[in-house]
Amino acid sequence: MIGFDVTFRDERDWVDFGRTYVGSEAFRVLFREGMALVEETAAYLDGDGREESRLISRDATLSYASESMRLTTLLMQVASWLLVQRAVSEGELTAAQALQEKNRVRLAAAEAPKPDSFSLLPVRLQDLVLRTRRLHARILHLDGLISDDRPMPKPLESPVAAQQGLLRSAFQR
Repeated sequence: MIGFDVTFRDERDWVDFGRTYVGSEAFRVLFREGMALVEETAAYLDGDGREESRLISRDATLSYASESMRLTTLLMQVASWLLVQRAVSEGELTAAQALQEKNRVRLAAAEAPKPDSFSLLPVRLQDLVLRTRRLHARILHLDGLISDDRPMPKPLESPVAAQQGLLRSAFQR
């Protein structure tokens, strides 16, 4: 008798975390939170942030420019990821198309602000940076879970297929 493992797995055994998550209320809350942070930051940088940047020291001006650029970059990555995942959730993109989009806009680890210059920034900008970094870290974690979601099942022969193979070989002689 041919030996084989009767404990095989097929694709139906796996729960697709990505598909489940992006269709969940938790994702909708994350989406609203992320997009609200994008809007809040844009409004700040175009409004009060401009005024506050005029009131800081010369030393802080370079830090303000650097942090606002980093902040904008992180929020663009966050918004892009959220929009792609929502498109998957709504059936506008397949998971394969989402992966292609992911390769265009890469989520990168955020560079930590320099503590000595960060403290010179307006408090509201500091708050936006810290909130954005926390959101970005959550999204990096979720992206890892979604991307690495499904371990490859071990390709094992079905017991029924093994028996059919034995029968075929017995009658082909």
